[in-house]
Amino acid sequence: MRSPQSEKANLLLLGIAFILIGLNLRPILASVGPLLPSIQEDISLSFTLASMLTLLPVLAMGLGCFAGFSIAKRLGFNTVMTGSLLLLIVATAMRFWAMDASWLICSALLAGVGIALIQTIMPAMIKLNFGERVPLMMGLYVTAIMGGAALAASSAPFIGMNLGWRAGLGHWTWLGVVALALWLMVKHNAALPNQTAEQTVQLSFWRFRRSWLLAIFFALGTSCYVCVLAWLAPYAVELGYSQTQSGLVLGFLTSMEVIAGLVFPWLASKSTDRRAIIALLCLLQLIGFMGLALAPQVSLFLWAGLAGLGIGGIFPLGLIVTMDHQQNPMLAGKLTAFVQGVGYTIAAISPWIAGLIRDNFNSFNSAWLLLGGLSLMAWILSWQFNPQGYARQYQVTRCVS
Repeated sequence: MRSPQSEKANLLLLGIAFILIGLNLRPILASVGPLLPSIQEDISLSFTLASMLTLLPVLAMGLGCFAGFSIAKRLGFNTVMTGSLLLLIVATAMRFWAMDASWLICSALLAGVGIALIQTIMPAMIKLNFGERVPLMMGLYVTAIMGGAALAASSAPFIGMNLGWRAGLGHWTWLGVVALALWLMVKHNAALPNQTAEQTVQLSFWRFRRSWLLAIFFALGTSCYVCVLAWLAPYAVELGYSQTQSGLVLGFLTSMEVIAGLVFPWLASKSTDRRAIIALLCLLQLIGFMGLALAPQVSLFLWAGLAGLGIGGIFPLGLIVTMDHQQNPMLAGKLTAFVQGVGYTIAAISPWIAGLIRDNFNSFNSAWLLLGGLSLMAWILSWQFNPQGYARQYQVTRCVS
């Protein structure tokens, strides 16, 4: 029988592994924007086509969420986690040898599948393994996701300047190798969902209005997130910033996301009603995007920082509010998978729309205004997230899957 100290040590190592895995889920997206001018100098890549490097992995992340639990049920959660990390490592390593746009796009699509499977099963594993610490662990995991984006956005230009843009995109392979090694060491400590025991309490989340409301809310926040990953650095270059400086602007925004991902889930944990925090986050996003569109000359870092604080808080709050709706770990995981599936699928088109706007109007200003409008819509939707009504949302129609 394991001692309490041994159990705590195992849980700590498992938490570190989850955080390290989270760090790997965005570098393949965030490293592209700061290096886009160098990529475009070397290979033929329009802004609309470049948007595919964000659109396709995000779309794969969305569609993959719908199949993630079925795959995990057949192959096992540990196997899916291991295989997904391998997919991500291979996809990132492919960029060392990228010769044209199709090669980059194929690597983006492959990475999206791996990221989708990880993001599908991770909430259920966190809820099952961390009990009352779920908000803290979920906040750390999501913060790690954004931290990986910050690291990639800030470092990729420096790597690219010394070793070339392919190295700037590909060197994140080593971060994946470290995550995989630690996961293989600790995976036997992870408690896994009991699929057989859960069969009697399954819900068809497609049938519930609240599931779609949560998914749309997540889609609105994620659209803002993926758009700034794709286009903030190119926007900074157009304003006269160097490629290195543009990477620092994006790195600063993602650093603010990291801070927000730590602070706002903690603040939200003080009450079961998260609506006041969500309203503040939506306001920060709105101010940031309006500033980017209408007054970038004031301070690009200021507007990027405000937008980053909003985005960085909305992303984990969207997942936490979703998980609030289900106490059962497996059902919470499946609801989160549904929300992410629909949300990422919708959000995938936002970088493409922004790229079209840039190609047709020679400016990103309209795209920032559009994202400001999405922030306002998210705030309006969040009014319905009254925790006193959560228990009623999934009582009407139950079905065995």
